Amino acid sequence: MGSEMSLIDNLGDAIERNAKNLPDEIFISCDGRDVTFASFAARVRQLGSACYRGGARKQDRVAILAMNGSEYVEAYGLAEVCGFILVLVNFRLAGPEVEWILNDSQPSVLIFESGYADLVDELRTRCKTITQFICIGKEKPPWAVDYESYVASGDPAGPPFRATANDFVSIIYTSGTTGRPKGVLCRHKQPISLGLTQAIEHGSAIGTAALIIMPLFHQGARSIYLAQMLRGGRLVIHRSFDPEAALASIQNDKIAISALVPSMLQLMLELHTFDRYDLSTLQSVISFGSAMPVPLLRRAISAFGPVFSNGYGQTEGGNTVLRRQYLVLEGNEEALKRVGSVGQPLMHTEMRIIGDDGEELPPCGHGEICLRGDQVMDGYWNNHAATLDAIRDGWLHTGDIGYIGKDNFLYVVDRMKDMIISGGENIYSPEVESALISHPEVQEASVIGLPDEKWGETVCAIVVRRPGSSFSGADLIAFARSMIASYKCPKTVIFVDELPHVPTGKVDKVALRHLHR
Repeated sequence: MGSEMSLIDNLGDAIERNAKNLPDEIFISCDGRDVTFASFAARVRQLGSACYRGGARKQDRVAILAMNGSEYVEAYGLAEVCGFILVLVNFRLAGPEVEWILNDSQPSVLIFESGYADLVDELRTRCKTITQFICIGKEKPPWAVDYESYVASGDPAGPPFRATANDFVSIIYTSGTTGRPKGVLCRHKQPISLGLTQAIEHGSAIGTAALIIMPLFHQGARSIYLAQMLRGGRLVIHRSFDPEAALASIQNDKIAISALVPSMLQLMLELHTFDRYDLSTLQSVISFGSAMPVPLLRRAISAFGPVFSNGYGQTEGGNTVLRRQYLVLEGNEEALKRVGSVGQPLMHTEMRIIGDDGEELPPCGHGEICLRGDQVMDGYWNNHAATLDAIRDGWLHTGDIGYIGKDNFLYVVDRMKDMIISGGENIYSPEVESALISHPEVQEASVIGLPDEKWGETVCAIVVRRPGSSFSGADLIAFARSMIASYKCPKTVIFVDELPHVPTGKVDKVALRHLHR
């Protein structure tokens, strides 16, 4: 694999190589339709040509707002082959959040699913850089172009340019720690490294099938796509997660590889029909987000076998993994301790822990986790100050607190940025707090994560009402949903007379967690 992959310096070369070497092998299976490698490459080129004929030029941004589908993977390929920059928009975001992302990234083309037509129509006049609106689905609004017709209008030869190694390929927005999301900007080397390392971990190869049930705007799903594409494997894509459909697909499509979050796994295990399915082809499942609770891990290994690994990393880059052979529930004290770690750095990733003075700490010293390597982003789109803060001397400062134990295993202790992980989605406290405080009757608000067996964590808001106010927790949650995505909103609201503060005036979250967890 090494000599073959050493010739690949951009993802488009890998797509064209697959079309040449594996033309009739199935690459994508979705909604009863199969797409071969040759057909995929041809459609990507046609899509690129259509964008060019509509006025888009190399390194222009193309945004996509859609649920999972083969069209989403074609949008990946559009950037990877033709040299556009793909902007992945989380379909779960609220309207103001989508608007901010589109105005920050300034795409010239927006590919959207018909279910979001009303939202896009509302934003059209306020997102002035978009000149081409391409609609996936049968219910096309009159101001948009049908996706299939748009692809068909392109030249199979593609636009008069191609992606090169130094081109930017994607912008993926993370939740903002100051109320605004930041666009993670990457060239081709980052996803190539991510895909190769994941291919090695999973055993991706020609003939292996991988199930994608996480949303394709998520780095977890994208890593599976990259691994399979680089190694000539097959993708089985589900529009959204349904536990019964996922189990049926593992059996019927002979799935070997998948990625999920613990809440998905729990829902599958809770099905009364679980025992009906043959899951023997499954060989590698990586869990992202929060660590898998030991009771759930025990049930999962009993039901699926020792196929699980646990990944840690950020959209900004750098990854560690607790490999399958270490995610066990029997062994000596050290082996059992490792289950609580997030594993060891993957290939192409270096790791160190630094103290408050910026100096590297010895083993078992608690400090900030820093990562370096080919998977680290180039920076944040349109945000130089945040880039300088995040990447210093080539090291990505994660904002997470941890330590390195025996044999270079990483243990995450806390989150400096107060991030909550619920169902695999990253939720930043300041963003939620900003929405809550904008309520006219809220005097002060802070949020923490509460442990939850199903979701890993849920958002809990601790709120001080203004004198004379009597609004309920349900009222505040409904208000928050008008400001931010519903998955970021509190599931629990606790009203108090005052919040604890540290001497500097900041809310004492350690005290809050002690009082309310």
